Amino acid sequence: MTKEQNQSALLVMDMQNAIVSRYVSEEGALLPFQTAIMTAREHGIPVIYVGVAMREGIQISPLNKMFGRMPANSGITAEHPSMQIHASLSPLPDEPFVGKYRVSAFSGSDLENLLRSRGIDRLILSGIATSGVVLSTLREAADKDYGLTVLSDACIDSDPEVHRVLTGKVFPAQADVLTVEDWANSLTQE
Repeated sequence: MTKEQNQSALLVMDMQNAIVSRYVSEEGALLPFQTAIMTAREHGIPVIYVGVAMREGIQISPLNKMFGRMPANSGITAEHPSMQIHASLSPLPDEPFVGKYRVSAFSGSDLENLLRSRGIDRLILSGIATSGVVLSTLREAADKDYGLTVLSDACIDSDPEVHRVLTGKVFPAQADVLTVEDWANSLTQE
């Protein structure tokens, strides 16, 4: 295992039942995520799951366009079945789940403490949505000086054109953008 692999982690973000059901309609759409997870495990790269996990009874400001319309007790707590990780992507017992309160994986979570305590300085990003958690996490992680890779086919967005522009034009300014297959091949070449 190379030094770089010891310092990397795959983030599997917002792959929760309610979110997957909103964005995924084609059978096989989760295959790149499954392959990325399997590849990370095979190469000893930690897999960290990140997802929305509000506290029971929390009311979010109506100024927040994404979360502000949800009533308190709207079922987006970590324990709610709709917020569980999709069964086809289930974490192993030693793979942590990091709950977050907003769009970025870092917002209101202990993700940075977890990463720093494990000496992780490079993140491989995957998740739903490209224009949501992936974009927000990429921007914040870049500002925190993490090395970044985005797995373009292990990101999904409701608007294919937005996905194309982000992965083809915006993300490359701060991250390496690779398909899961290209990323997996790069690991075997190291």
